[in-house]
Amino acid sequence: MRHSLKEIAAALGAETLGDATLVVDGLAEPGAAGPDDLAMALTPKFADSLAGGRARAAVVWPGANLGALGLEGAIVAPGGRLTLAGVTAMMDHDPAFAGLSGCHPTAVIDPTAEVPADALIGPFVVIGPGVVIGPGARIGAHVSIGPETRIGAGATLHAGVRIAARVRIGARIIAQPGVVIGGDGFSFTTAGPSNVDRAMRQRGDAPLPPPEDGAWHRIHSLGGVEIGDDVGIGANSTVDAGTIRATRIGNGVKIDNLVQVGHNVVLGDDCLLCAQAAIAGSSVLGPRVILGGKAGVADNLSVGRDVVAGGGAVILADVGDGRFVSGHPARPTRDHRAELRALRRLARGD
Repeated sequence: MRHSLKEIAAALGAETLGDATLVVDGLAEPGAAGPDDLAMALTPKFADSLAGGRARAAVVWPGANLGALGLEGAIVAPGGRLTLAGVTAMMDHDPAFAGLSGCHPTAVIDPTAEVPADALIGPFVVIGPGVVIGPGARIGAHVSIGPETRIGAGATLHAGVRIAARVRIGARIIAQPGVVIGGDGFSFTTAGPSNVDRAMRQRGDAPLPPPEDGAWHRIHSLGGVEIGDDVGIGANSTVDAGTIRATRIGNGVKIDNLVQVGHNVVLGDDCLLCAQAAIAGSSVLGPRVILGGKAGVADNLSVGRDVVAGGGAVILADVGDGRFVSGHPARPTRDHRAELRALRRLARGD
């Protein structure tokens, strides 16, 4: 997509330097940018790469010297990485749906489903009975949508997404390849005390004898999933259906790849879950909680608003509002780091 610096700057509310009529057709890192690229140099650390490269135009930091950088034109970044969000949105031509027009002849759509005329429906899509899809939908190859599911306007479902029955999704969801929404929750019970119950009571003091009945009985998931507006879900992540009530994901939640959201979980607005994070059943996270990569939350817990859990943190108890926690078990990061320093001193014999 070709844009002049003037057009891009106007969209960002930014100022230009030098020749604003320069046209660019792609983005690149400063050292790799060619004459037709817009180099993304948001901080002074990129000055040497720009000066030694072939870029004619760049997004630069406030106070940058155009001549010293060897540029003919530039856009002054008004907001750091927020500028990156705006520029990438403008230049994104989304090749995943290039060449797709209307409904592919191999798609299977139940006659009771409501699919808008402007939807893009890829090869081998299956849309079940009673499904309602909002305008502007883009649905990639091999997507399946279960009965009675409703999806809001502007949905983007990439190849291989699986959405089960009775799911409710708001506007502008982006689901990356392989996402599964509304599968069964991992919920089972035993006729008598399970090995988990017995182990907790015995505290590991002696080996457990075999139980009288160790068979697991499935608790069915009837509650579905409810997802708000502007949610993003990364590749191969899963959101399980609730048992009786729905699993709920708030507006603006962003979920990375390979994340597990268990049955009955509630995520407040604008939570951010990094890769391989996992939330066990029935836990509730307040607005704007951030889980670092591989962080975990045990079942039936409450995590307050604005909590940040560092990578690999394992939350085994309720966490109050605004806390920063780390470690296993998760505790205040200041305490966790102090303990690690103490262990290092012990190892050195200090």
